[in-house]
Amino acid sequence: MSMKNKFGERLRELLEERELSVNQFAGKIGVSPSAVSAWTRGVKQPTADNIVACAEFFGVSADYMLGMSEYR
Repeated sequence: MSMKNKFGERLRELLEERELSVNQFAGKIGVSPSAVSAWTRGVKQPTADNIVACAEFFGVSADYMLGMSEYR
């Protein structure tokens, strides 16, 4: 599985765990809901800054978000 697909998979899992909608999460990290939706579907890749923002929001490592680590 490619890393961009792994990012989307992890993002979807974290959103579900915290019962957050795409719209709610997008507002919390300052991006558009369409960007978050595209990331979850693997249509677009987030910028490095957005990967960091997601990791910090969820309290996980960027490596975890990217699928490079199984440990949060």
